[in-house]
Amino acid sequence: MEGLSWAVAKLVTLAAAFFSPTLAVVDTDDVLTRDEQIFLLSQAMRRCQTEIIAHKSKLKQQPSNGSICPPQWDGIICWPQGSHNQLVSVPCPEYIYDFNHQGFAHRRCGSLSMWLQVPCTNRTWANYSECVTFVSPSERVQKKEVFKRLWLIYTVGYSISLATLLIALCILCYFKRLHCTRNYIHIHLFTSFICRAGSIFLKDAILYSREDEGIPGDEAGEIATSRVTEFQWAGCKVVVTLFLYFLATNHYWILVEGLYLHSLIFMAYLSDRSYFWALTIIGWGLPAVFVSVWASVRVSLADTQCWDLSAGHMKWIYQTPILAATLVNFILFLNILRVLASKLWETNTGKLDPRQQYGKLLKSTLVLMPLFGVHYVVFMAIPYTEMTGLLWQIQMHYEMFFNSSQGFFVAIIYCFCNGEVQAEVRKFWLRRSLSHDLKQKSRMTSTGGSCHYGGVLSHTTNSVCLSMAARSKHLTAPVQSTSYLPGYFSSVSPSDSNLLQGGTEQTCGHSLIHTQ
Repeated sequence: MEGLSWAVAKLVTLAAAFFSPTLAVVDTDDVLTRDEQIFLLSQAMRRCQTEIIAHKSKLKQQPSNGSICPPQWDGIICWPQGSHNQLVSVPCPEYIYDFNHQGFAHRRCGSLSMWLQVPCTNRTWANYSECVTFVSPSERVQKKEVFKRLWLIYTVGYSISLATLLIALCILCYFKRLHCTRNYIHIHLFTSFICRAGSIFLKDAILYSREDEGIPGDEAGEIATSRVTEFQWAGCKVVVTLFLYFLATNHYWILVEGLYLHSLIFMAYLSDRSYFWALTIIGWGLPAVFVSVWASVRVSLADTQCWDLSAGHMKWIYQTPILAATLVNFILFLNILRVLASKLWETNTGKLDPRQQYGKLLKSTLVLMPLFGVHYVVFMAIPYTEMTGLLWQIQMHYEMFFNSSQGFFVAIIYCFCNGEVQAEVRKFWLRRSLSHDLKQKSRMTSTGGSCHYGGVLSHTTNSVCLSMAARSKHLTAPVQSTSYLPGYFSSVSPSDSNLLQGGTEQTCGHSLIHTQ
């Protein structure tokens, strides 16, 4: 434990040394809290004071004969020295988030080594007009509508996904004949999607409740902030940390699905038990490591308010592993598609029309895309732009829709459209119907009345229900071989012939690539 504590402390120290110089610059996709902005300003002020002290010591050693305005800190910008009647222009500081970073601030150096003063105010004149950006009321309303629409999209998407995943998880856990390594991995993937959706709803509830408690205005905001206790801040930080952890685990269980499918295709021998535990460590363990490192760095260097807003480049501690997992999974996806295409062309050469072959390949691709999270790659290389831009709106609407509905598509394709799952559900429903019919027959026989079988009325107590016989005949009919897609099963399964027998043989096989 001592070695582990030393390693964590060393990592935090190195992170502090790495991140401290970069905190003075605000990323274009960052939004800072008030405390974080004050921290950046204090850093700039300390650097400016160092420069002023160095300038004074230099003047003592080499006195200047000319009229020079000394360097000065005005609370926002560190102004350099200026000569007589010179207009000094300084770029708008990047550590002020709301500034226009392409503009310039201006000051004029007057006579007698003094900066130009504003008449009757005894204040130094400065022109910040290029740095200040004003947002019109119409733009505020437009942005509010965009954010409300995005919130509605991902709330509806995650709600539908959550309900679908819960049903799918109950099905895979209830039927013992579906218990195998492949479905165990599906269960963990569904659980990660459920945890991700639940953490998002919890985070939104906590953050929105904090906003609703506040009152518009600077003074009211200060009063509302002061009312929040340290315990409430700690709880909010825990919620944000859990959200990041479940977000990371979801990405890594998507990677686990890709690794398992890839290994089944390219590895001749695979020990399911040992390999499954290794994949479990990857899915739940690795995200815990880098999210814990991020939390340690955040509490050491930027422990401000709720941690819901990023501080400098600390976000890359958890974003880099997530992006790496997404990139690796995309490479696995392309390699599996290559194998599918080659097998399709080898086994169906001269048998199928090229359009049918392309259709099969397209169907396989569409089935695999939700499982591998291919939609994450579309905008992965594009950084976030200004919120008013059209590209930003397209990107956010795209991501909110597909990110929130991915769990729904995965549950539909890999549970509800799975032939083994459908066979087990039909078997369960058939047994339930038979039990109900037998109880009804026994009850009607004991009373000497007629029996009712599935809508067919018989006045003979020993007769056989026609509808049940027809159903049994249909279920025991021979099943034609069908084409299975990776992870996809036809609604008709060979195990259907055993529905009435209730056998105990294992039906949870791999059945991954069949292009016959």
